[in-house]
Amino acid sequence: MRIDKFLNTTNILKRRSIAQDMCDSGVVALNGKPAKSSKEVKKGDIITLTYLEYTKTYEVLEIPTSKSVPKNQSVLYVKTLDMT
Repeated sequence: MRIDKFLNTTNILKRRSIAQDMCDSGVVALNGKPAKSSKEVKKGDIITLTYLEYTKTYEVLEIPTSKSVPKNQSVLYVKTLDMT
């Protein structure tokens, strides 16, 4: 699954277009490397989002099969590792 679609499907970001813009701006990293919006996400990958004042890190636990995931089921697909 594409990283921009993953961020939107798992409710990390509200819209896929926002995820695409963040990838284009270089604030999304996949396994420590800047990620383009079309980069494929696999189980076990580490996603880092760098905001102006803090950084959030997530671990991919599972790849969703549906187009959207209810917010209360997001924890099945992604785990928050660190927020600095």
